[in-house]
Amino acid sequence: MLRRCSLALAVLVLSLTAYAQKQRHFTFHYSFTVKNVEAGKPLRIWIPLAHPDPSQDVRVTSQTGDLPLKRTRDTEYGNWMLYAETTKAMKSEYQFDIAYDVIRREHVVLVNGKPVPGLQPVKDANVHIARFLQADKLVPVTGRPAKLAAEQTKNAATDLDKAHTIYDYVFHTMRYDKTGTGWGHGDTLWACDSKRGNCTDFHSLFDSMARSQHIPARFEIGFPIPADKHSADIAGYHCWTEFYIDSVGWIPIDISEAWKHQELHDYFFGANDANRLQFTVGRDITLQPRQAGPPLNYFVYPYVEISGKEYSNVSIAFSFSDGGSPPPTTTATR
Repeated sequence: MLRRCSLALAVLVLSLTAYAQKQRHFTFHYSFTVKNVEAGKPLRIWIPLAHPDPSQDVRVTSQTGDLPLKRTRDTEYGNWMLYAETTKAMKSEYQFDIAYDVIRREHVVLVNGKPVPGLQPVKDANVHIARFLQADKLVPVTGRPAKLAAEQTKNAATDLDKAHTIYDYVFHTMRYDKTGTGWGHGDTLWACDSKRGNCTDFHSLFDSMARSQHIPARFEIGFPIPADKHSADIAGYHCWTEFYIDSVGWIPIDISEAWKHQELHDYFFGANDANRLQFTVGRDITLQPRQAGPPLNYFVYPYVEISGKEYSNVSIAFSFSDGGSPPPTTTATR
């Protein structure tokens, strides 16, 4: 029994230590290949760009591609991207690579559910906040999630209490489970029914419930940087959310990460660690220039159209290295 308790304590200490870094300096490689392109067809490509913000310093150290790249920005959320096109494809494959130098900082707004001492609230424009009270295609703010939110928060005194209650509801109700199908779309109603999924599903449920209680909530997406490694391939995206309280400002949460590391349940209500890189904000994204297809559910992977239709034969490869050493280059097919 003593050995078991000692082992559990050691695991807890290691976990807390891995997430205790105040900042992290790393390189990040974002590479992909558009494959089996039919000659003579019009080809358009949009690539999300990581950007500097108060939590991260981001510098593009190189960008290469088989077509000229132009920097653009969407008009609704302000997400940056690279755009490339050709009216007649001349190659069967088009390769692109963007390398970043990043310093990512821990972002702490709440400790034990209370604003950190000396916090200076950063006010956001009302017009910007209003967008994050509205529904997205898969994130309704009426019906079942609104009813759930009303039931769960009926005894909460403040908006911060309501948000904490919703966080706890999602944490205790959902299960991180990527088996089968249906997960990964950030579909609130599917999450309500299945009570499982990945980070998109966890945070879509939170966003629906919070917005229904008139608490602005915004979806953010990027990539995880493994806490216990110095270099590695990155298999896929990670997402989280922030909610807005007028007296505090935007407050980060990461419920799915808290679920996977339950000893950090309290930490991830009001904080994000340094083990991540943010790329874009928002759902139902209209690219710039506008894509022929419908708005994107979210934007973290390259989006490609051939002859005005989405094209998915794209192999992707993401990797990182701490401190600027050369990253690995294994390729996975999307």
